[in-house]
Amino acid sequence: MVDVSASLAGAINCKPPLLERVADYVRDSVAENTRRAYASDLAHFEAWGGRIPASAEMIAAYLAAHAETLSVATLGRRIASLSKAHEAMGEQNPTRSAFVKATLQGIRRNRGSAQRQAKPLLRDELFLALDAMGDTLKDSRDRALLLIGFAGGFRRSELVGIDRSDIEPVRQGMIVHLRRSKTDQTGAGRKVGIPNGRTRHCPVAALESWLTRSGIGDGPVFRPIDRHGRMSGDRLSGEAVSLVVKERLEAAGIDPTGYSGHSLRAGLATSAAQAGVSSWKIRQQTGHASDAMLARYIRDGELFVHNAAGALL
Repeated sequence: MVDVSASLAGAINCKPPLLERVADYVRDSVAENTRRAYASDLAHFEAWGGRIPASAEMIAAYLAAHAETLSVATLGRRIASLSKAHEAMGEQNPTRSAFVKATLQGIRRNRGSAQRQAKPLLRDELFLALDAMGDTLKDSRDRALLLIGFAGGFRRSELVGIDRSDIEPVRQGMIVHLRRSKTDQTGAGRKVGIPNGRTRHCPVAALESWLTRSGIGDGPVFRPIDRHGRMSGDRLSGEAVSLVVKERLEAAGIDPTGYSGHSLRAGLATSAAQAGVSSWKIRQQTGHASDAMLARYIRDGELFVHNAAGALL
């Protein structure tokens, strides 16, 4: 199977000692999650019978073979991975051909290209889930996890990536220093303000309670807890965030179908839009790169604001 990072490194003509360092930098230019996605996509293509370099006809046939079983978004990602692999090997890029583009466009028109979205966990539903919790160590962790994830509008990878040293107490609440995120692969960092809450569910108080009870002085803030109540020193996984969201909603009598770890971020954006918060202030909290990226949350949140039918019926 093609290793995109290795291919990029191997294409560099320099002395062996320096090549090793260059290869390390090339690998670091692509996020770990992205490298895993490349590997998965290329393995699928090769398992189907594809090979690299591929012809435009081969890639178009691959798309057609999976048009009914894979989503349009997944097919688009596979094309991006194949494109990257060909460019890394210095081969002519068949994914840019009119033939491949027309095939993908035909699939889009035939099936539609609406992206499946995580159901937003709105504030009222979040509060119902929090009210149903008990007072065990796991309850304390999950309460802090849900509230900080919601208040910060964090991606699940950002949420589980928070370390104790990233938290700065201030008079207004706390500042979370994000060292790296999906849209900040160079590690420039971003500060997110978590204000003291005005309701019975304060994110700052919830996190302080969790840190005190867990005794965490450094390292990952959110960690696994086994069924005996024993806390691990490892970092909680992104997948575990989705499980916590679903488990806590179900315990509160809410159908968890459609919810995921992304529901906290979507819920903050949608709830803020419903409350009349401006798009640029929502973006400041969530870190969305543009209003276009945020638009679907704003649109969903404002479906019933000044609704035309509501003025008549």
